Amino acid sequence: MKILLMGNPNVGKSVIFSRLTGAHVISSNYPGTTIGFTKGKIWIEGKEAELIDVPGIYRLEPFSKADEVAVKMLEEGDLIINVVDATNLERSLYLTMQLLEKGIPMIMALNMWDEVKHKGIQLDLKKLQSFFKIPIIPTVAVAGEGIKDLVLRIKDAVPYKIHHHTDEKRWADIGKIIKEAQIITHRHHTFLEKLGDASIIPQTGLPIAFFILFFSFALIRFVGEFLIQYIMDPFFYRFYGPLISKLVNIPFPAGVMHDILIGKSSNFIESLGLLTTGFYVPFGMVLPYVFSFYLILSFLEDFGYLPRLAVLTDNLMHRLGLHGFAVISIILGLGCNVPGALSTRILETRREKFIASTLLCISVPCMAQTAVIIGLVGKYGLRYVFLVYAILLTIGILVGMILDRILKGGSPEIFMEIPPYHIPHFGTLAKKLGMRIKEFLNEAVPLVLLGVLLINVLTILGFMDFIGTIAGPIITRIWGLPQQVVPAMLIGFLRKDVAVGMLGPLHLSVKQLVIASTVLTVYFPCVATFFILLKELGFIDMLKASCIMISVALLVGGVINFLWI
Repeated sequence: MKILLMGNPNVGKSVIFSRLTGAHVISSNYPGTTIGFTKGKIWIEGKEAELIDVPGIYRLEPFSKADEVAVKMLEEGDLIINVVDATNLERSLYLTMQLLEKGIPMIMALNMWDEVKHKGIQLDLKKLQSFFKIPIIPTVAVAGEGIKDLVLRIKDAVPYKIHHHTDEKRWADIGKIIKEAQIITHRHHTFLEKLGDASIIPQTGLPIAFFILFFSFALIRFVGEFLIQYIMDPFFYRFYGPLISKLVNIPFPAGVMHDILIGKSSNFIESLGLLTTGFYVPFGMVLPYVFSFYLILSFLEDFGYLPRLAVLTDNLMHRLGLHGFAVISIILGLGCNVPGALSTRILETRREKFIASTLLCISVPCMAQTAVIIGLVGKYGLRYVFLVYAILLTIGILVGMILDRILKGGSPEIFMEIPPYHIPHFGTLAKKLGMRIKEFLNEAVPLVLLGVLLINVLTILGFMDFIGTIAGPIITRIWGLPQQVVPAMLIGFLRKDVAVGMLGPLHLSVKQLVIASTVLTVYFPCVATFFILLKELGFIDMLKASCIMISVALLVGGVINFLWI
């Protein structure tokens, strides 16, 4: 049996899904699309059934790709668990009535039941039951209340079909139900409600956003660096490195295969070996930041802050040809460009994905790169660090405005339900974090290995030296940088932070450091991001984006060089 968990966005479906399923769930894309969903197993009276967390939807007339997927999934379901926000019946019941018109067996989880009393709402469950003729179970998903009753009552769900309503008749019936089954009394706003209101008003929302983002990235950097310094580096350099060297030296003591597998350096970053750099980059350098970033992101997501941030930035995003929710991809990119690139899947149109991906690559340095930039440029004063990021921000805004004008189409309006603030459920956070890390590793590790192998092959064939010969005049004459910067530029294709770090021994002036740091961010994404975007955008669009990146890098490096006083 296939059970569909359906409801509006932000009604607690994911928490109920986490409560109903075990630890083993599968995250995948719907066939033929990039729309993701999760599925797991649930046992009903000793029999195994498949539970699918369908993308949130407001009505069965689709407005986006996610809506289309949700409607298609409805055709495949044997039973529906309709999750309804008990504090916002008027909005939620429209979808409920449309689902009942399909005649599929259904049971209703009346979620956020604890918030009903807090908001001064009285609901008559008997009257609701008489209207809908289906089992209705009050639930508090974050606390697990009502979940057992929900499972026990699934067997009572039988086919019940109401006649097809017109849109006007449907709303009229909902109004009648609300009038007879719901009473609202006066009450005082809670602290979280006041904070939620303040988070969306520009006068107070922008300072709150600045504080939350600053604190979040400070915490992300602290946790990431802690994991690298005290867990990852000791493991790789004290245990993994010596062990893998001994194992490889037995069949390949020296030669090309040894260099491809291990490299020529004892430094995991510089060695460019498949078994050294290929594993150290995704696990030792990126994973700690991805872990800490997704941990904070999942908390903010389940707490209810991200929709407010999207609304707060929607006007700016529209000027760049994007929907307000594209800010999530930008935020993810600041942690690591790989999850940022993956998150462009949430955007509705191909045009938006192209603009967001291009802006992500040319103006959003990852957290690891940020740390290196601060270390190198910051020693000359924080004003030069701010200068680098001011230039990147300006580039992002200008390129976004240009792409918005020249690309056909428009960015859709933001239709997003803003949920109340909730204290997240730890189990759901842990499960979501595990799925995201698994998805990151599945996507990133093979691509990094492929990129390292490609660089090794090109180096053996002498192609890297050829690129260096061609790029040398551009780097020295247009950007004003010494010839020694060429290797860093080439390594930048593998890891941007490593490339910036290679500038340290070159004793560059502050002007040259600002130019090199800016150009390294703009000119091309790292290999993992490149291959993910190649998969998401396709070869032609990725080629277009690459041309934009290289052109902007040439222009910006030259402008800084010639205008620097």
